[in-house]
Amino acid sequence: MIRLLLADDQPLLRQGMTLVLEGEPDLTVVGEAADGVQAVDRAVRLRPDVVLMDVRMPRMDGIEATRRLARLAPDVRVLILTTFDLDEHAFAGLRAGASGFLLKDVPPAELAGAVRAVARGDAVVAPALTRRLLDAYAHRLPAGLPARGPDHPALAALTDREREVLGELASGLSNAEIAARLVLSESTVKTHVSRVLHKLQLRDRVQAVVVAYETGLAPR
Repeated sequence: MIRLLLADDQPLLRQGMTLVLEGEPDLTVVGEAADGVQAVDRAVRLRPDVVLMDVRMPRMDGIEATRRLARLAPDVRVLILTTFDLDEHAFAGLRAGASGFLLKDVPPAELAGAVRAVARGDAVVAPALTRRLLDAYAHRLPAGLPARGPDHPALAALTDREREVLGELASGLSNAEIAARLVLSESTVKTHVSRVLHKLQLRDRVQAVVVAYETGLAPR
């Protein structure tokens, strides 16, 4: 069973998500939180596999709660939910350690699928949304980065091919799409992605995309 904690200040929304998620044979809701403080406390205590985290909540917002959970309970994964696909805090949430970003009006089947993906260590941000989100916030990333992204010191541990794969990840492409573009097998791409995550000490593909933008590897 995948154990879930729902963090949202709207009781009706929590109730609706509970009904949807509890209807799946492999998902169970073990707790709820009405604000960020409760979310952190209950996640640390209950150790759910995934926290569905709202962005705007009283006492402590979902971004700060995500940041604290990344430090206090790194084994707990966070899936951020928001009303708008370009919520002003979404990029900060991904940088804080969230494993994905979804809209609250996502179809039930997609929500359940996203929870499963996050629980097994995958990212769940849709390719098109990934690109739009990061493009919208690119102007907030650190200035003064090298003109040629592959020369950035943070990428020194990567091979040329791994840097190439990381750059394709920043475009929101799946492994199959990257394989087609680089004329590689999908299993080879998967291996490169795994090595990129390991070498850069990243948890998932979402964090890899953020690194690609921060280092200037991805086009702005």
